[in-house]
Amino acid sequence: MRVILASDHGGQNLREDIANLLEEMNIEFEDIGCDCEGSVDYPDYGIPAAERVASGEFDFGIVICGTGIGMSISANKVKGARCALVHDVFSAKATRQHNDANILAMGERVIGPGLAREIVTTFLSESYEGGRHANRVEKMMAYENQ
Repeated sequence: MRVILASDHGGQNLREDIANLLEEMNIEFEDIGCDCEGSVDYPDYGIPAAERVASGEFDFGIVICGTGIGMSISANKVKGARCALVHDVFSAKATRQHNDANILAMGERVIGPGLAREIVTTFLSESYEGGRHANRVEKMMAYENQ
């Protein structure tokens, strides 16, 4: 499993904590920043992360900003990205099982590091169920390909 990790200035601290978690879990990852003290634009980090997941270079992406909203909207502009904004463990499980999400977005100002670690662990450990969910995911992807 390969994971790409990105944040803007508002998600920098949580991103660093998640990087430590991925190391603890022995998951290969690349952290593309931001490594800055000033304000930056979340699309400058969310879009490249999503592109690298959509291309198949990475299996999953984790993108973080203050609320997770800007990163999730930015990532979902990329064809092939299925980014879910998640702030609870149940949704992390459901979005992998039902939506085949390949990118997780979180907000550092919304959740703490302990919950974020549980969310990431759940997101990365769950599998897409297919079955009754496959038609729905296929419809989303077909619309995107019009």
